[in-house]
Amino acid sequence: MDDEDDAPILTAVSSSARQLYLLLRCINFAEKAHVQISEEGLKFSVDEASVMEGSAFLDKSLFTSYTFRAPPPQRIEPTDSDEEEPSELASTPTFQISLPSLLETLQIFGLTDPNNSKPPWARDNPTSTAFSNNVLGMNNLCRISYDSLGSPLAVVLTESTIRTTCNLTTYEPAFADEIPFDRQSLAFKTIMRGSWLFDAISELASTNPESLTLVARMAHGKPYFALSANGPLGSARVEFNNNPTPTTASTATQATRAPPNPRATTPSTNTNGDPPPPTNLLETFQLSTPSVPLRSTYKFALVQKAARAMSVATKVSIRRDVQGVLSLQFMIEVESGKVSFVDFRFVPLVEEEDEEGREGEETMMGVREEGEGRDRGSGSRSESGTEDEDMR
Repeated sequence: MDDEDDAPILTAVSSSARQLYLLLRCINFAEKAHVQISEEGLKFSVDEASVMEGSAFLDKSLFTSYTFRAPPPQRIEPTDSDEEEPSELASTPTFQISLPSLLETLQIFGLTDPNNSKPPWARDNPTSTAFSNNVLGMNNLCRISYDSLGSPLAVVLTESTIRTTCNLTTYEPAFADEIPFDRQSLAFKTIMRGSWLFDAISELASTNPESLTLVARMAHGKPYFALSANGPLGSARVEFNNNPTPTTASTATQATRAPPNPRATTPSTNTNGDPPPPTNLLETFQLSTPSVPLRSTYKFALVQKAARAMSVATKVSIRRDVQGVLSLQFMIEVESGKVSFVDFRFVPLVEEEDEEGREGEETMMGVREEGEGRDRGSGSRSESGTEDEDMR
C-alpha cells in the first residue's frame, strides 16, 4: 500500500526526444506553458492575452511506456463564513512550467558542440556522420516523471553512457479556461497542405501588415478562399481556388509549390519525375451559407506565431465558428509513421465597414455576377468528407 502511495503520478519514456521537441517548439511563443496530465497523454498549452491560444497534445502512443496514476481528489474546506460542504477538485494534475527551459532540456546534448547550437535532429538540414548515434545504433531515451502535486517535472535524457537529469520547477496554473470554439456550429471549414498556408503567410508578411483578413465564398460552383493583409507598407493578397483557370490565375498569387507552368505539365509526369501536383488546392471546402461571402479579420502578428507549425505540418484544417473564432489544426508527422496534432485558436478583431474594399475583393476573386457569363468554370464544391481529427 505504501509503495502505491509513493509511486509517481506520471512516468513516461520515449525512445527519442526529437518528436517531443518537434511538437513543443511549434507553440514556443510564451514563457510559461500550462501542462495537463491525463490517462490519454500530456497536453501543453500557451496563451497570449486571452486572444490567442496554442496547444500541443503528446498522445501516450508517442511513448514506449506511459504510466499515469491519478492522485486522489483534493478537498477544499469551507471558511468560517461559509456554510457549504467541502468541495472536491478534479484529480487531473495541472501546473505551469517554463517552456523555453523544457525545450533547452530536450536538446541539451547538442549544446556541447561549439560548432552547432542545436543537436543534429533539431537542425533545419540534418546531417549524419559515421559516428552519429543513428548509425551506431544508440538511442536518445527521454524519461519524464512527475512524482506528486507540487513536485518538479523531472526529465532524464540518456545518450550512450551519458545520463542527464533536469528538474523543472512547476508553478500554479495561471489560466484554465480555453478560448471557446463551437465545433458543432461551423461557419467555414477547409483543409489544405500546411506548406501552402506557410508560403501564403510568408508572402503577406513582406508588407509588414497589422491585420489578416480571411475571405471565403462559393461562386459559379467553385470554392474561393483568400487571405489578404493590410499594413503601413501596403496591402497584399493570396488566393486559393480549385481547378484554376488562366483568368483566375492571373488575378491572384497561387500559394502552391507546383511547377512554374502547371498547364505545361502533363498529368503523368513533370520535370522532376515526381507525381503531378493535386488539381484541387482545397481538399475540403464547406460554408454554412454558400450564397453569402464569409469575412473575418485577425491580428496578423498572432497568426504569424503559428508559422513554425505551418512549415512542418502535412495538412492544416482551417475552421471558423459562427462567433468568428478561428481554429487552425495542424497534422504533423512524427517518427514511426505516427501523427500528432497542434491546435491554435484566435479571437477575431472588430471590423469596420468598408464597402469599397469589399467590392474590390469580390472583383478580384471573380465573383461579381453582373455582366459575366454564369457558365464560366466547371468546378464543383469539393467535400472529401474527412473530419479534422481524420486528416490522415
